[in-house]
Amino acid sequence: MSFFKRLTLPLLIVFGIGLLGFAQEFVPHPIAHDFTEAMTTCFKIMGGFAMILGIYSLTHLHVTRIRQQGPGWGYSMFVFLGAGVMIVLGVWNDGVGPLREVSEGKTYFDWGYDYIYVPCQATIFSILAFFMASAAFRTFRARNVAAAMLLIAAVVVMFGRVPVSETVGRWFGTPDVFTNATDFLMNGPNLAAKRGIILGVSLGGLAQSLRILLGIERSYLGGQD
Repeated sequence: MSFFKRLTLPLLIVFGIGLLGFAQEFVPHPIAHDFTEAMTTCFKIMGGFAMILGIYSLTHLHVTRIRQQGPGWGYSMFVFLGAGVMIVLGVWNDGVGPLREVSEGKTYFDWGYDYIYVPCQATIFSILAFFMASAAFRTFRARNVAAAMLLIAAVVVMFGRVPVSETVGRWFGTPDVFTNATDFLMNGPNLAAKRGIILGVSLGGLAQSLRILLGIERSYLGGQD
């Protein structure tokens, strides 16, 4: 009985739920649709509990950093300050309360999102461009022909995504020469390689799913053979 509860029963549950998951995509029956709705509701419930766990983990991390005054502990204070202000503004909702729509105009919550969060997010992503350029300079070394081709393609793609490329392109008589070259590289060789990778990942995921459904892969049970 212990072996049945420890190994056989979990495998039967995984196999049954896996078959239902496949069936809901290929069986045009109301029962399959109802099962999809029920599973969606279950995923939302589990997502809610996962959010609680994430909030606890985030709070514990920054509280510990502030208490120990570790590196960057001052930024942790801004985490609680920003979260607290946005939560209060969202609940207050210009005086009409939560879960109610304001008749007109933007709320203070919308203002904080549009004029504080979005600009900060854009700033972070703009800084990442310099890190990407630095990493490309260190990584793409023309040690051989293949590395040289990769370096040239990377330079063309990065240069074709900035507005100054149109100014330089006019020297060659066509403002869009670098933009067109970038589009060709992204929609041609890059897309072909990307589709090959996605195909390989999809086949690998399918194979792993079949291994789990058939009980070949049992690492999620605690590493039993």
